[in-house]
Amino acid sequence: MRYPNLPSLQTERLLTTAFRGYRHTLEEADGCFFDTQNLTTERYPLLSTREKRGVVRTLTNPGGLLEKDALAFVAGGTLYYNGLATAVTGLSSGEKQLVSMGAYLCIFPDKVYFNTADSTDYGSMEASYTSSGIVEYSLCRADGTDYESVERGPEEPASSSVEVWISTAGGTSVAMSYSAASGGWVELGSVYTKLTFRSMGQVPRLFKEGDGVSISGANFADANGEKILTAVGGEENSANDFIVVVGLLEDDMTQSTAVTIERRVPDLDFVCEAQNRLWGCFYGAGETENLNEIYCCALGDFKNWRQYRGLSTDSWTASVGSDGPWTGAVNYLGYPTFFKENRIHQVAVSSVGAHQIQETVCRGVQRGSHKSLCVVNETLYYKSREDVCAWQGGFPQSVSEALGEERYFDAAAGAFAGRYYISMRDADSAWHLFVYDLNRGLWCREDTLHALCFARVDSELYAVDAESGALLALRGTEGALEEDFDWYAETAVQTWEVPDRKYLSRYDIRLKLGEGASVSVLLEYDSSGVWVESGSITRQGLGSALLPIRPRRCDHLRMRLEGHGEAQLLSIARVLEVGSDI
Repeated sequence: MRYPNLPSLQTERLLTTAFRGYRHTLEEADGCFFDTQNLTTERYPLLSTREKRGVVRTLTNPGGLLEKDALAFVAGGTLYYNGLATAVTGLSSGEKQLVSMGAYLCIFPDKVYFNTADSTDYGSMEASYTSSGIVEYSLCRADGTDYESVERGPEEPASSSVEVWISTAGGTSVAMSYSAASGGWVELGSVYTKLTFRSMGQVPRLFKEGDGVSISGANFADANGEKILTAVGGEENSANDFIVVVGLLEDDMTQSTAVTIERRVPDLDFVCEAQNRLWGCFYGAGETENLNEIYCCALGDFKNWRQYRGLSTDSWTASVGSDGPWTGAVNYLGYPTFFKENRIHQVAVSSVGAHQIQETVCRGVQRGSHKSLCVVNETLYYKSREDVCAWQGGFPQSVSEALGEERYFDAAAGAFAGRYYISMRDADSAWHLFVYDLNRGLWCREDTLHALCFARVDSELYAVDAESGALLALRGTEGALEEDFDWYAETAVQTWEVPDRKYLSRYDIRLKLGEGASVSVLLEYDSSGVWVESGSITRQGLGSALLPIRPRRCDHLRMRLEGHGEAQLLSIARVLEVGSDI
C-alpha cells in the first residue's frame, strides 16, 4: 500500500537575544516586558536579577541623606556623620533638606549647621541676643575704638586737635573733622555708634563683623532697623561687649530697657548650593506681605542673608512674577535652578553681584517630587506632572514613554554609574522603584521600594526605606545581605501580524541559573485572566539551562517568567507554524 506524501508545515523561528527591559505599553516590542520585578538591564543584552541589597542599619524617624566624604543622615532628631552621632541633636521631626557647602553641612528647615572637619563647630545659623542691664551708647570709629576728644555745638572748636565736632548749626547735627589739606572742617563720610552691653561674652560669641542684623528697642533711633555690624568686640566673661553700627549719636547716653539684636535666615521652601553660596526660594505669607522670592546668602557665609553693603559679595533677594508655589531647587552646571510645575527659573550668577533670573515656560517639577531632581552624566532628570524629563538647558525632553500611561507622584531619585533610580507611587498609592539606564535608554522596574531619599558615596548608592526605616546599600557593598528573592518578567499580549494565521508551537527559553535557583513559565491564553503553569526547572549547579515550552493553540497569549534566586535570561526562541486563514 502506498500512502500520499503530506507536505511539511511551514515553520519560522524567531530568536530574541537582546532584552530591553520594562515597557508598560500595549504595543508589542521584541525583547521588552510589560512588567518586571527584581530584574535589571545592567548586564545588557541579558536580563538578570538585580544585586542583593545590604541593610546597613535601621533608622528611627529618618529625616534625610547627604553624600559628602562620608554618608550623613538624620535619624531620631540627631545628625549622624560617617556612622557616628554628632552633637547636633534636638532637630524637629519630619523630613530635612541637607545641603553641603564646603566642609559645612546645613540642615533646613531647622537652620542648623555642622562642620564635618571640626566637630566642635556647630549650631544655629540664626542668632538672637536681648540685653539685660545697662546699655551704653558712644560715638566711635568703625572698629569700635573711642575718640579721645569730641565737641558739640554750633561754633567751630577753638583747637584743630579736636577729633570730631558735632555741628548743631542750622538745627541739624553733622559730624565734622578737621582737614589740614583743606584748612578747615569737613563732613565725615560715615559716623559710627558703639553699643556696649554687659553680656559676659555672649555678643561676640553670637555675632561677628559684617553680620546683617535687625536691632530693636534702642532708645537711639538710628540704631534700630536693619544694620550691618562694622565691629564686634568683647571677651569671655567680659562685662564690656559691644557692637558698632552706622549712626550719628549727638551725645553719649545709656538705657536700662532691653535691646534686641537678631541675625535671621529667611524661611525657605527649597535650598541648594552654587558658587560658594546657599540659594533658596520661598512662596507664601511673609511677616507683612505675600512673598514669591529667590534669595542667596553672602559669599561664603551661610549665616548672612541680609548683608547689604553694596559689594559683589553681598546677600541678594529678588521677587519673581510667575504664579504658584516652588516645587524644587538644584545646582545645575554651577547655576542655581528653581522650579515650579510649569516654569524653570535659572539664576545667572554675576561676579559683580548683579544676578539675573532667566525664566523658561515649560514642564517643571511636579509638586511633591522635588527629591527627583538628579544630575546624571551632566543631564538633569526630574519628575514632571506628566512624565520623567531630561533637561540640558533648553526645553525638557521626555524619557519615560516606556512607563506607559500610568500616573506617578511623590518621586525621589538617586544616580549610580549612568543609571537613574526613581521611587514613586502610582494613583493607587502603590510604590515602585524604577531604574533608567541612560546609555541604552532602557527602563526596568526593580520592586516596590518606597525610598525616602538617596545618596551616593564612593561605589555605593544608599537609600532609606520609608516603610521600615532601613538604611539600604543598593549595591550590596556593606551591611547584612538579603536572602535570595523572587523575581518575574511578564510580556505584553503577543500576536503575529501575518495574513494567514500563525500559531506558536514552541518556546525555547535559555537561562543561566545560580546554585539552587528555580524558574517557572506561566502562560495566559486569549486574555482569559488565568495563568497556566507550563514548565519549570531548578538548577543544582552553576550553568545554563534550556527550558522548552509547548503552548496550546490560541489567538494570542502572554508569558510570565517567575523565579527564585540568581538568574540571567540568555535568549528566547519562538517557533511559529502557519495555519489556515480560518
